[in-house]
Amino acid sequence: MNSTNSNALHINFNKENLDNNTLELLYKNMLKPRMIEEKMLILLRQGKISKWFSGIGQEAISIGVTMALKNEEYILPMHRNLGVFTTRKIPLHRLFSQWQGKANGFTKGRDRSFHFGTLEYNIVGMISHLGPQLGVADGIALANLLKKNKQVTAVFTGEGGTSEGDFHEALNVASVWNLPVIFCVENNAYGLSTPTSEQYNCKHIVDKGIGYGMESFTIEGNNIIKVYSKVSEIAESLRHNPRPVLIEFKTFRMRGHEEASGTKYIPKALMEAWSQKDPIDNFENFLKQESILTDEYIAIIKEEFSKEINENLKVAYDEDDIVSDATTELNDVYKPFVYQEVKLKNKTREIRFVDAISEGLKQSMEKHKELVIMGQDIADYGGVFKITEGFVELFGKERIRNTPICESAIIEAAMGLSICGIKSVVELQFADFVTSGFNPVVNYLAKSYYRWNQNADVVLRMPCGAGIAAGPFHSQTNEAWFTKTPGLKVVYPAFPYDAKGLLATAINDPNPVLFFEHKALYRTIRQEVPTDYYTIPFGKASVLREGNDVTIISYGAAVHWVLETLDKNPDISADVIDLRSLQPLDTETIYNSVKKTGKAIILQEDSMFGGIASDISALIMEECFEDLDAPVKRVASLETPIPFISQLEDQYLPRNRFEDALKDLLEY
Repeated sequence: MNSTNSNALHINFNKENLDNNTLELLYKNMLKPRMIEEKMLILLRQGKISKWFSGIGQEAISIGVTMALKNEEYILPMHRNLGVFTTRKIPLHRLFSQWQGKANGFTKGRDRSFHFGTLEYNIVGMISHLGPQLGVADGIALANLLKKNKQVTAVFTGEGGTSEGDFHEALNVASVWNLPVIFCVENNAYGLSTPTSEQYNCKHIVDKGIGYGMESFTIEGNNIIKVYSKVSEIAESLRHNPRPVLIEFKTFRMRGHEEASGTKYIPKALMEAWSQKDPIDNFENFLKQESILTDEYIAIIKEEFSKEINENLKVAYDEDDIVSDATTELNDVYKPFVYQEVKLKNKTREIRFVDAISEGLKQSMEKHKELVIMGQDIADYGGVFKITEGFVELFGKERIRNTPICESAIIEAAMGLSICGIKSVVELQFADFVTSGFNPVVNYLAKSYYRWNQNADVVLRMPCGAGIAAGPFHSQTNEAWFTKTPGLKVVYPAFPYDAKGLLATAINDPNPVLFFEHKALYRTIRQEVPTDYYTIPFGKASVLREGNDVTIISYGAAVHWVLETLDKNPDISADVIDLRSLQPLDTETIYNSVKKTGKAIILQEDSMFGGIASDISALIMEECFEDLDAPVKRVASLETPIPFISQLEDQYLPRNRFEDALKDLLEY
């Protein structure tokens, strides 16, 4: 430990009616992570761990907050909050295994340090992007509200993280929805090397809470009694009167951002001043002055902790190193999902594509009693495409939730709901707007199951596509951004029948699913669709027509362009494959068809380069090369953003170029 070399107190403590046992426990809970850290710094220098983010000097915040919450209440810490993990009594050997990349850690060697969660201890760790956990905390708090369990959630961030959009979105959502979240900002003066003067221009971080209409407090972060007492008071209040609270803890980071970065950029006088305010040294001296602890008893405590640390390190050291196995890695990307077919009944009616989506959602809401739908304007207004019109009357505003315009926070909240066992569907008003929530989709939803066995039971509905003259920001077909991201499933139906059945399966699936719905099909395509609930499996393409001359592969609105072309050319004998789901992809149907016809053409609405047609073409070349009678042909939109006016949009789309490309291939 740092030492003031004096029994003088540089922090003013007041016992706050706390009994001696509680005061002693506060001390012990601070001391243990400090001693672990000191050991880790030695191991880091010895090359036995790869990296370390030190919380030395900030222990009072982690311990005070954790002890103020009940064990069943969730905490979302960051990489300087070792005390959260130790106070929740996670076995030390598992933490040591985690930091050494051993299998007995929490991520099977797939992620490091505190990038993990554990539902056993109600802790959800961070990712390197810092911001998403704030929105995830909103989702966990929303689950608490829906379950009416009178629990609060605490989430940590640093002063640097308050500059991120996720911080502002999460605070806004929490305030609008009165979510019982304690937003804990550890203001330790520097974001890596950037001082607070270059991070924000308000006087205090708590000032940021004013605009969101929430109570905000500043607490002396090195004073364990003030932290514990005030957070206990706030938490108890929130349990009975749900609402968010922002707390700024004033503290200081005594080590580098991580050990390699050092502290040379910090003025020496500032470092010395804060070293006098060490939370453990000062509290220890206070407890000795109050005759609660003695030097002899402190020596015994330290000896016991040292023994515990060394014994648990030995357990971790003795554990075998991870042996890489590709099958295990691939099997852990998605949570296992046993598809259950719900067979069709005879009763059908002709409905539009948009009606099939609406009906599928409604029946899933009836089947899954906790399912929540979130999105902009989806409640009383019914969504911009009127898909959820009338849902509020059927299911109530708790389950049909209008959201502010904050895609990132809502997607993160959906992740929080999943952590608490609640399914959700998020409507992106237009698929284009997913860019505002891209980070949580590809880095949180997609990777959590692989990283620490936590699935994201979330469906993102993605109204997409051209044909309605909506221009560059409302007409994209951006499925290729996600088909290349392991951990996500991507579905893209072309017909009302498929849309309803695949949507039911998407909601049943415990993995994150991006469900693309082509806007131009909503009110133009009609089909006989079963009136009752039914499912369709992922990864099973639909063969719409059979022939011998060529294999035509497509999905979404482009499928209809294929059928129009063939109707104009009845002499062309073609297999027409509607992929329906892009991830997983039905390669078996593709290969069998190509081996039969010897020629393949792939039509996509997306622009050419980097689209899924390129991957399908490569797969065919690798698997069916000897059966091909011609090169695989791709047809796609122009390599430009999608334009607005119809003349330019028609030129952009491949609809009118497909026929010539198909005939050229047949003549090869």
